Amino acid sequence: MHAARLRSRAAAATAATAALTAVALTAAPLTGVTAAHAATVPHTKAVPASAGHTLVRAVGSPLSIAQCQAQFKLNCYDPIQYRKAYNLEPLYKAGITGKGRTIVIVDSFGSPTIQHDLDVYSKQFGIPSTKVDVVKWGNVPAFDPKNSDMTGWAGETTLDVEMAHAVAPDAKIVLVETAVAETEGTTGLPEMMDAEKAMIDRGVGDVISQSFGATENTFPGFDKGDFSSIQNLRYAFKDAAKKHVTVLASSGDGGATDNTADGKGYYKERVNSWPSSDPLVTSIGGTQLHLDDKGNRVKPDSVYNDHGAGGGGQSHVFGRPSFQNAVKGVVGNRRGTPDISMAAAVDGGAWIYSSYDPTATGWDITGGTSEACPLFSGIVALADQAAGHRVGNINEALYTLYKQSAHGKNTGIVDVNDGTNNSYQGVDGYTAVNGYDMATGVGTVDAARFVPALARASRRG
Repeated sequence: MHAARLRSRAAAATAATAALTAVALTAAPLTGVTAAHAATVPHTKAVPASAGHTLVRAVGSPLSIAQCQAQFKLNCYDPIQYRKAYNLEPLYKAGITGKGRTIVIVDSFGSPTIQHDLDVYSKQFGIPSTKVDVVKWGNVPAFDPKNSDMTGWAGETTLDVEMAHAVAPDAKIVLVETAVAETEGTTGLPEMMDAEKAMIDRGVGDVISQSFGATENTFPGFDKGDFSSIQNLRYAFKDAAKKHVTVLASSGDGGATDNTADGKGYYKERVNSWPSSDPLVTSIGGTQLHLDDKGNRVKPDSVYNDHGAGGGGQSHVFGRPSFQNAVKGVVGNRRGTPDISMAAAVDGGAWIYSSYDPTATGWDITGGTSEACPLFSGIVALADQAAGHRVGNINEALYTLYKQSAHGKNTGIVDVNDGTNNSYQGVDGYTAVNGYDMATGVGTVDAARFVPALARASRRG
């Protein structure tokens, strides 16, 4: 069987930009696997997140928005602009920086230069760096910069770590690097779930960021209505719920559809992906920011829909959880995604720095819900610090805040309702309208208000 992570896509490059790359992350299936016994676990092949699809890469230094528009026909943003856009500075001034909290990031192979790259990134923007604790799970092979799988995963690792740090600069980051080969001969999801459960059981981490996903339809048994292959993989999330660890997942970059099992085609109907669709996970969708040089919005956020589109829709595996009863008119009797959204568009992508590939050291412009998820992990780390304890599974609290905001209370939830949509690859998606929708969930955040509201609404673990 084929298994793949969130895979990158980009628009056609012009001749002027072909040598410079912008990484556009989008979803491909990380297919199904599961079963406690080796004999019943299908063989899978891991495909990294950002392999082979680049548009703007290895720039000597970050450029201004105007320069990006002139050279690449894209908007590009740095963490200082993000901090303004999401109103984070009042929290920092109050000492809410993520200090004392830990974000766990799980990626195959990792990056051999992640600490150096985070240090360069942080120095560029005047942000204190932080130590990245690397945990190798399994027999992780030596990094080979000529191996496209490894460099793809290294790109994802770089994005995850730098985005989480941009929002929660004093949070501790634990990077769990998983090996591709397992004793059963499988790769991907079982290994990642094992690693996550081990971290949870050891008390490592307050929030887990997952920038990977698999189309539900690609799991064994799905076409026969047998969802045990997914159900058998949920053990890490059940453990997280008991230990009050927040679990996040990217909603995907295929809009209302997503990749078929070969990782190349797309379903012709609406589908969803796991783990984003899991009710024990908070699904993070994507928006497009429209900012000036200072990070002020020049117009309201849109749905991410360029070189990919924010994933969202009804799960075909999970019924509507009770926390979504308030939005049953939208999701029906199924679990709906996403729950909330942050920046993901490629046109409005984030600057990141990497040096794992000696032939392409420098600054890249990156997008996708693989960006949105680690950004939101930083928001959760801030809420953990503000609460003085883990906020745990935030879904019930999130929809409680949504209901309060619908009744006029300012909870820091900002509706995205500009009428854009996540239609993609010929499959009609969902439109951003007033209130909850399956394009951006409840919307996005004004962090200065949302973080303390989430801290108050979440139960103590």
